[in-house]
Amino acid sequence: MKVQIMDTTLRDGEQTPGVAFTENEKFNIARMLLEEVKVDRIEVTSARISEGDVGAAKKITEWAARKGFTDRVEALAFVDGGKSVDWLCDAGIKRMNLLCKGSLRHVTKQLKKTPEEHFSDIEKDVRYAVRKGMTVNIYLEDWSNGMKDSPEYVKDFMDFCVKLPVERFLLPDTLGILTPSKTYEFMRRMVTGWPVPFEFHAHNDYDLAVANSLEAVRGGACGVHTTVNGLGERTGNAALSSVVSVLKDHLTGEEAVEMAVNEEALSKISKIVEAFSGIRIPGNKPIIGENVFTQTCGVHADGDIKDNLYCNRLAPERFGRFRKYALGKSSGKASVAKNLEELGIELDKESLAKVTARIVELGDRKENVTTDELPYIISDVLGSKEEEYHIKVKNYYLCHARDLSPVATVCLNIDGELHEATSPGDGQYDAFMKAIRKIYNEIGKELPELVDYIVTIPPGGKTSALVETVITWRNGKEFKTRGLDSDQTASAIKATAKMLNVIDRKSRLGEKSEG
Repeated sequence: MKVQIMDTTLRDGEQTPGVAFTENEKFNIARMLLEEVKVDRIEVTSARISEGDVGAAKKITEWAARKGFTDRVEALAFVDGGKSVDWLCDAGIKRMNLLCKGSLRHVTKQLKKTPEEHFSDIEKDVRYAVRKGMTVNIYLEDWSNGMKDSPEYVKDFMDFCVKLPVERFLLPDTLGILTPSKTYEFMRRMVTGWPVPFEFHAHNDYDLAVANSLEAVRGGACGVHTTVNGLGERTGNAALSSVVSVLKDHLTGEEAVEMAVNEEALSKISKIVEAFSGIRIPGNKPIIGENVFTQTCGVHADGDIKDNLYCNRLAPERFGRFRKYALGKSSGKASVAKNLEELGIELDKESLAKVTARIVELGDRKENVTTDELPYIISDVLGSKEEEYHIKVKNYYLCHARDLSPVATVCLNIDGELHEATSPGDGQYDAFMKAIRKIYNEIGKELPELVDYIVTIPPGGKTSALVETVITWRNGKEFKTRGLDSDQTASAIKATAKMLNVIDRKSRLGEKSEG
């Protein structure tokens, strides 16, 4: 069975508190969802929401027309006497998802109308939209409560609306009240009651949106709605990455479904939406979280070495990622060995045990260790001079005064030679980095791109507490460095100093291999 994925990040996802995409952000998310992720359809806005959204919708629909994607772009409309239809036509939208009432309570309490009056209003808007050349789908808002509390109303609604020129019926669990068993039961009643296409739209109030989406498909839904990273009102919607993975891995045999989505692009779109929305992806978020393909326990690393004993069908390579083994207090020798293997370093058993003990000791002090920092720990523990820091921040001076640009003066010791530079910046750390960049430009070296910057400050209000700064860099591939200090800027500087030595080490290894 073919199941369509309709992604509503640009409409329902934008109802996340504090999230508002710019015109260019909307366009780029839309383009990536359709071209790279290959979802079947996208919902890009709500009619009459703002003038800014008219521009975004026009930009998307003009591009979609050139690409032959016009039928894959949709928008929410309201039963408002044709005003939404006109707005969407002006924006170039050809597919309308008309928001109707799926429960008797909503009709009588919110609209203060009888069902017959609501049905008449729906028919007028549907027929007007069709005359304007639009394809119409219908949302049954609050459908889950309608099925629970007023099933006769839902029956009357469907008996009336199936006679109209409507392509699909979209069934929302608007308040996220359903359980998987109820989702299956209600969907079966719809599918066996009317021979029309039904799609399911989940909300995550009880953390069941993905499970409910699975059961909706098992119950006969031919489509499900998602948002990237699970964005959406209140607790959000069903996450695109999770829904696709769950449907693929848990519907097998006669229940197996076909989807067009490209799994390898899921991590990329998640990162883009994270950056544009400002909503961080939790580290433990399935499929797309930072930690989900990282084994922390040393026993797990040992099992993976022997026969991938702690791996499941969610192979990181499916999603353009790779498995990692964390270094910390839970690390065993197997975890350390896995990281050393990535660096091309071999240690005898005694040396490996000493390095592992040091990593556990650092973990007890809540200090995290990255793979790229391992060579320097080896140097420290084993007394080797091969991996000593060739670049040191000898001195720095930071100045920040009211109504004046911050200024940094930095002195680096690079292989025994001192290099100094001064630069203003938009902040103290920005000034520090610009001074470093001046030095590197003078000596003909390149710096990696700063991709992400996370500061973790312990709760409790102690101004002397240690601050951890984790910076992600990109230099061919991404890597992280960490700094720990009671001063936030100083912790970032320590992380940066580690970065300078990481890229220096890689450069030296490259020169050796070429020689």
